[in-house]
Amino acid sequence: MKNQFKNKTALIIGGNSGIGKATAIQLAAQGAEVYIVGITETKLREAKTEIEKVGNVVAHKIDITNIEEVNQLIKMIQSLSKVDYLVNASGIFKPKSFLDHTIVDYDAYLNLNRGFFFLTQAVALKMKANGGGSIVNVGSMWAKQAIKATPSSAYSMQKAGLHSLTQHLGMELADLNIRVNAVSPAVVNTPVYHSVFGG
Repeated sequence: MKNQFKNKTALIIGGNSGIGKATAIQLAAQGAEVYIVGITETKLREAKTEIEKVGNVVAHKIDITNIEEVNQLIKMIQSLSKVDYLVNASGIFKPKSFLDHTIVDYDAYLNLNRGFFFLTQAVALKMKANGGGSIVNVGSMWAKQAIKATPSSAYSMQKAGLHSLTQHLGMELADLNIRVNAVSPAVVNTPVYHSVFGG
């Protein structure tokens, strides 16, 4: 089990916190060379230190809602010899009434998907050149149902878009031996959860 992912390379978008960090730790512990991407310097440094206890990790401070920084990360991806696994785990979750949403709120969610789209494209091109790979998008149950206690129209729209992208890429990339799947977690004990609900 220790070397299940030996000689494999994994890129975890949002690997500095929550589900992304937990995934990065597991992959590194099982032998993968892990690259994590995050926006917060402190969290990124702490995650890198934690992951280094079990395996190899490289950290990149990138805001994937910023297209210039996305392009920087794309250049890094292109410089790698291969990418076997991509996990798109970054997220924004700030429940707010539909009537209270602003353009700034909306753009933050939609720009997140733009980042996922073009980073995934760059990774898929790398995977195509190397005979395949696996992509996992971290979606949400909120993409499929509305919950009155946590109004989240913009968040849910963003996640629904990510689920739709997953379906289309699964179909388009299958012949290239690239698997594309999504998970749809509900409430998970992460820093984002605590920032919204406390505790």
